[in-house]
Amino acid sequence: MPSPAGPPAEAETLCCPPLTERPLSAQEAETAARMFKALGDPVRLRLFSAVASHPGGEACVCDISDVGVSQPTVSHHLKRLKEAGLLASERRGTWVYYRLEPGALAEIGRLLTSGGTG
Repeated sequence: MPSPAGPPAEAETLCCPPLTERPLSAQEAETAARMFKALGDPVRLRLFSAVASHPGGEACVCDISDVGVSQPTVSHHLKRLKEAGLLASERRGTWVYYRLEPGALAEIGRLLTSGGTG
């Protein structure tokens, strides 16, 4: 069903239809609310943006932790972004590297995009 132009991972992570398409189910609303709640904190939004905009599509925690809070607080916020399904991580030696979950931005955009043409 996924088109050859779209990455398969994106199709696997679909959360919800556009808000204008139909009312969300209880499960869809829970999933969307978890994502929006995670992004609703300014520090988390800055961390998410730092990962998303980092060259190569992933960032070492050592490169993105300068957001005005302590290292334990940065770790807490990154954990919340992972729990919301927005980030993935990988430990390499003593550092942890973060990247966006495949399709996370598309999923958020799809939810907020109008399903109709007018």
